[in-house]
Amino acid sequence: MLESSVMSLLELAAAPDKIEVLLMFDEDDQASFDWFHANVAPKIDAVGAKFTVWQTPRVGYEHLHKYVNFLAGQARAPWLMFWNDDAKMLTSDWDDEIRSVSGFYVLRMPTHNEHPYAIFPILPRTWYELFGYLSCHQLSDAWISQIAYMLDIVKNIPVEVLHDRHDLTGNNRDSTFKERVILEGNPSDPRDFNHAKIRQHRLNDADELAKWLKSQGQDMTWFDNVSTGKQDPWARMVSPEYDPNRQLKVWK
Repeated sequence: MLESSVMSLLELAAAPDKIEVLLMFDEDDQASFDWFHANVAPKIDAVGAKFTVWQTPRVGYEHLHKYVNFLAGQARAPWLMFWNDDAKMLTSDWDDEIRSVSGFYVLRMPTHNEHPYAIFPILPRTWYELFGYLSCHQLSDAWISQIAYMLDIVKNIPVEVLHDRHDLTGNNRDSTFKERVILEGNPSDPRDFNHAKIRQHRLNDADELAKWLKSQGQDMTWFDNVSTGKQDPWARMVSPEYDPNRQLKVWK
C-alpha cells in the first residue's frame, strides 16, 4: 500500500524534484519502517524527490491530527497536501494544478464518492503558521473543510484520487481500519467532533482566519454574512456542485 501510494504521486507528478514527502511511522511498526527504507526510499531518490521520515510513539486513530500537525510543522513548501497510504493519485501533472492557483484557498480533489469535504485537503502553509496547527480533531478533513466552507475558500481542482479504503472499495481491511474509532455522532462526548466546545473552537478559528484574509485584501463578504445570519454557511457544501451524491443532507 505505502509503496504504490507514494509512487503514484511521484510518477504522475510534473516536477517530482519539487515535492517533499514527509512520513511518520509508529515505533511499534518497525516492519513498515524497514520496508520503506529498503523498497520505497530508493525509488523516491530515483525520481529526484525529497523525503524525511520519523518514528514516533503510537498515539492512535483518536489523535490522527497530532500526526498531521507535527508533519505540517516540519514542512517548508508553500502548499501542504494531506495523504494516506490507502490513496492513489490518478491524474497526471497534478502538481501543476496546485501551482497554478493564486490566493488563499483549500483545494479539493474529487474522491471518496465525491464527498463534499476536501478528504485530502491541500492548503497554504500559512494556515499552520497562523494557528500552530492544521486541525484540533481526529477528523482533520472535516475540521479544515468546514472552516473553509464557512469562509467560502474551497476551490475544486481537476485532480482525481482513489481512496482505496475498505468501506469504499472493499480493499485494505488492515489493522488500522479494523481498530479505528470515529469520534463523531455523540455530541455530549467532549471528544466528539460536534461537541459544543469543539464547534466553538472551529468558529473561533474561522473568525481569526477571516480577519487575517481580510487584512490581505481577500473578499470576506460571504463570512460577514454568515456571521450576521444572512448567509447559510453550508449552502455551497451541500449544493449539487460539491455534494452530487447527497452524502451530507438532501438539497433544499
